[in-house]
Amino acid sequence: MCKILSRINRIAENEGIKLSTIESAIGASRGVLSKAIKNGTDVSSKWVGLICENFPKYSAQWLLTGNGEMLNSQPSVIINESPRHYTKNSHKDDMPIETYHNYPEKVPGSIPLVSEMAMGGLVNEYFNVNNDEVLGYYLIPKFRNLGVDFMIEISGDSMVPRFYPGDIIACSILHSTKFIQWNKSHLIATEEQGLIVKRLMPADTPEYFQAVSENKEYPPFLIPKEEIRGIALVVGSIHVE
Repeated sequence: MCKILSRINRIAENEGIKLSTIESAIGASRGVLSKAIKNGTDVSSKWVGLICENFPKYSAQWLLTGNGEMLNSQPSVIINESPRHYTKNSHKDDMPIETYHNYPEKVPGSIPLVSEMAMGGLVNEYFNVNNDEVLGYYLIPKFRNLGVDFMIEISGDSMVPRFYPGDIIACSILHSTKFIQWNKSHLIATEEQGLIVKRLMPADTPEYFQAVSENKEYPPFLIPKEEIRGIALVVGSIHVE
């Protein structure tokens, strides 16, 4: 039997569930795991990554390599609902809280959290990030199907109440301005101002975008398109109390 499959089987035994329950949780067809175990064949890395996401209390390092403890010792981050569900009448304390784990190196399905040191490197078309600028990798089921490329902490209060200083935003890189979603929050890499987070709207002249803050104390302003080096759609956020 493939060693990873034997460890998947151990997860099922530890949870007191059948392999079919794990298959259902990761969206696999019935028998994908059980037949692989029976036949002694390998399992797709896709399913391994989804198991890591859906059963985060189990160590990804242990599942992939067999090294270390089977269970993660403690959660490393507290995550609130996506800001897409936030309203002005909502109170943060009313939002459900979930816990996830940080991994020291890339595992299937994980998302890099980049440091503030990456600010300069991110001001380019593809938001390139060096490995030494990555603080860790996180498996977050809510972001699984949102095309998240990276996460980064924001500062300033111009986007309150949607985002607060210290919040972490999840970003999906746009490779063409044709895919801008008007009135949605974006991370914009500019040549002069560095990285800024604003809602984008069309401007009266085609050479500009209008940048809008959530905080009404900050008036809208125009961004010359020629100053923009990269744009990413903000698809969610993490707030730590």
